Amino acid sequence: MIRLRPGRDRGRFRNVWLDARFSFSFGDYRDPAFDGYSDLLVLNDDRVAPGAGFADHPHVDVEVMSYPIAGVIEHRDSLGHRALMRPGDVHLMRAGTGIRHSEMNASTVDPEHHLQWWIRPALAGLPPAYAHLKVAASEKQNQWRVLAAPDGDGGSLALAQDARVLVAVIDGSTLSYRPAPGRLTYVHVVAGEVVINGVELHGADAAFIERESCVAFTAPAGRPAEVLVFDLRPLAGRAGPTEAA
Repeated sequence: MIRLRPGRDRGRFRNVWLDARFSFSFGDYRDPAFDGYSDLLVLNDDRVAPGAGFADHPHVDVEVMSYPIAGVIEHRDSLGHRALMRPGDVHLMRAGTGIRHSEMNASTVDPEHHLQWWIRPALAGLPPAYAHLKVAASEKQNQWRVLAAPDGDGGSLALAQDARVLVAVIDGSTLSYRPAPGRLTYVHVVAGEVVINGVELHGADAAFIERESCVAFTAPAGRPAEVLVFDLRPLAGRAGPTEAA
């Protein structure tokens, strides 16, 4: 079963420095039909004006991952980490017992665009941590590159949950993903157009996939599609994000 979520149907927030789209309930945007999916609590699509961004703020008990699409993000946190993130970089911040961080557009001239998603950890009260991964374009060209997994396999970031996050850029090829029986699959199209088991998706579209033994992704030559796959455990309930008060 494939359930399509068109990108245009997501929640939206706009102010003078931020244009954000919300795949799931977040902030003042609430939709009980989209209160997360398994342990995937949040997936936000943020476009940030030059010199602006998310000033210092707290999180607890959530795995926060950021994925730059264009521009440069400056990450700072209360553990003392500072990183400049560009397309090809991925970061994972484990909030655990509590962490403060900021994510600012590092440029005063150019806008930046990134995705950020939150995953519920298997255990509360873990020590906070930060990790940073660089993925070359060749590593995801017509093949799956694991970005995060419970054991950090394949040179990925180590998630504190039974979940896997993968990415691929598909160009003139068909790439298959075979979820284990009972697993849930969430797909987000970062850019381009892709056909998934006969269903056409465009940039910013998403799909909830259940009870499919094989998921085939096809994109025509010369029109590459970048897709994220979230492999998630089945859960009866869905919960929203956790933020420190």
